[in-house]
Amino acid sequence: MDLEPAQTEAIPSSTGRSRLITALWIAGIFLWFVFALDLMVSALKSLGEPGAGFILQATANPFTALFIGLLTTAMIQSSSTTTSLVVALVASGSLTLENAIPVIMGANIGTTITSTLVSLGFIRKKKEFRRAVAAGTYHDYFNILTVAVLFPLEYYYNLLSQSARYITAQLLQFIPRTAENIPAGSPLSSITDWLTELIPGIITPVILAFVLLFSSILVFRRYISALVLSRSPQRFRRFFFRSSGKSFLWGLVTTAAIRSSTITTSVVVPLVAQKITTLKKAAPFILGANLGTTITAIIAALLNFGSSSALSIALVHFLFNCVGIIIFYLFPPLREVPFFLASSLGRLTLRYRLAGLVYLLATFFFVPFSLIYLNQNSTGIYDARYEQTKANHEAVGSMQIIVRMHHSKLSGEWMVFNNTNQQQIMPLIKRSNTLLLGDDLWIFGPPGSCWTGRDSLGGYSRCVEHIQKNITLTSGLTFDSVYIIRQDQVIRTDTLTTRFYWSASFPLLIQWKRQRNNLFESSAYITRLQRR
Repeated sequence: MDLEPAQTEAIPSSTGRSRLITALWIAGIFLWFVFALDLMVSALKSLGEPGAGFILQATANPFTALFIGLLTTAMIQSSSTTTSLVVALVASGSLTLENAIPVIMGANIGTTITSTLVSLGFIRKKKEFRRAVAAGTYHDYFNILTVAVLFPLEYYYNLLSQSARYITAQLLQFIPRTAENIPAGSPLSSITDWLTELIPGIITPVILAFVLLFSSILVFRRYISALVLSRSPQRFRRFFFRSSGKSFLWGLVTTAAIRSSTITTSVVVPLVAQKITTLKKAAPFILGANLGTTITAIIAALLNFGSSSALSIALVHFLFNCVGIIIFYLFPPLREVPFFLASSLGRLTLRYRLAGLVYLLATFFFVPFSLIYLNQNSTGIYDARYEQTKANHEAVGSMQIIVRMHHSKLSGEWMVFNNTNQQQIMPLIKRSNTLLLGDDLWIFGPPGSCWTGRDSLGGYSRCVEHIQKNITLTSGLTFDSVYIIRQDQVIRTDTLTTRFYWSASFPLLIQWKRQRNNLFESSAYITRLQRR
């Protein structure tokens, strides 16, 4: 008689202990993730010019960058790892926001390969195979269609990058930011910086950081999925697919908790194949999972709050999925398009069992490689080296600028390295006779064209002094149509006059000379130029 109260009291105690252990496990794995992400940022910063140049060259062609994101995610089956890595690359200054966006888009397509592979497991049962292929490829088609709409809008008009930058700027207005209180990474940054210097080699810290980052996400999603997804199919149908709104929220919350849309979307395939639910009812859950997977990138960006670009790329990932949901689910005329494509492929597999495999190879390999081949000459990367001298004509150092240019839309970026190998990335946009380099405006008009602005030293006035048909430097390099632009600044009691020599057709700064109070102070000129 006295045993029953003792048993009922023991149960809450056991439950409380298990919840505490679960919370400690989650906190420990999250700390593991934070440490791995900080180590990745520190390791990427230590790569310097060779590593940054390689990354820039690899992602210079947006179609190549798209395929890198697709293939990387398909291989490791974790878009969370890919997007966290992209955030780390952007935060370290090794990758520009514009170059990172195609990688994010590719990761969204690459993460769908798992659900498609799961559907091939039903190939022996015709009717189940048809429903499984439809469920598995709905996620594919949704992301592919979203990329088909947003990729050209970003490529030609920078829609996502400009929108993300604007939202980031608005968000940062509500947060006090001074030089003293901007955190550069997490509190673990000092430890990871020390560890990066301690580990021998340049690539070793990057490999170690990647292994830790990938394993932290893998362990986290396996641990949480055991807690969240250990339910019967009937409970799945009752809780997750009761209504469109609840289904969407469950997909979002579950994926955000597990940090893997791969698991949550793959679980849906056998449920649809076995008629536990329908594709129409499962679709909101898949779309919620698509949005939930962006949480990892947002967490990674918040841990690198010192980089506004890192927050921008996380917002790009979020905006990409939001826009896709608005266009291909909330907009009724287009809602049926991914359903139609997925169902059509499902019906085709009834007649041709290998149709699913052909689709897989074409979507994830043949089409991306074809796009890379057809656009291999659309982007050029140029490596320019400069020698700097002072008043006594002694060489005081060198500088390197890696220029990436989209030939069709005349945009790209400069990656500048100084003597200490610190890098600065400046977006470049050329329209007609105007060049915008970061926030710096240059106008290639007729002699006498003038404008004003500000730089790090203060206000200035610029005027086109002369246009030289060609110029040959002491290094032997010759450039045509060189604009000589004079810049005048007054800094306290000193007058600075700088002449910039621009090859406008390239566009490339080939030489500059500075005078202080009419006395020569310093100069720099290009000594080597080669295409990578």
